[in-house]
Amino acid sequence: MKQFEVKKMPMVFDPNMHGLEKVLRDYQVESLKVVWDRAVDGVTSREVYRAVNKALEGTKTISRASIINFLNSMCDEGALSYKEETCKGGMRRKYFPKLSPTEFQEKIAKDVIVSLLEDFPDQTVKMFVDSVKDKPALKEKLKAP
Repeated sequence: MKQFEVKKMPMVFDPNMHGLEKVLRDYQVESLKVVWDRAVDGVTSREVYRAVNKALEGTKTISRASIINFLNSMCDEGALSYKEETCKGGMRRKYFPKLSPTEFQEKIAKDVIVSLLEDFPDQTVKMFVDSVKDKPALKEKLKAP
């Protein structure tokens, strides 16, 4: 497992949502999917913008500025990287994943758990233990190697 930077991603946790949408907006999840799907060649913000708006067609439209801001924030968090290249209009960034989907999920889980442990250490440990006591498979995973 990769070691993650101490820097924590700003997020709002919604336990009623599923998957990455627990901590990211729908367009952000779609943006990451596009970058992960095109990991080898990289992807420009324009390509992400078009793919996201196609995926969300009929529900909403996301501005290119929102896409660029999100991609750049993911670079700052260490989830993505970029390379600048020249193009017809000057310079542009091509984005690449720095973390795989699994590694990104681990980072989110770690950030949430660490945050809870900082603010509610006793309660977090108690509820974590209570949550797995009737689940032998999960309990087994907690045993140190």
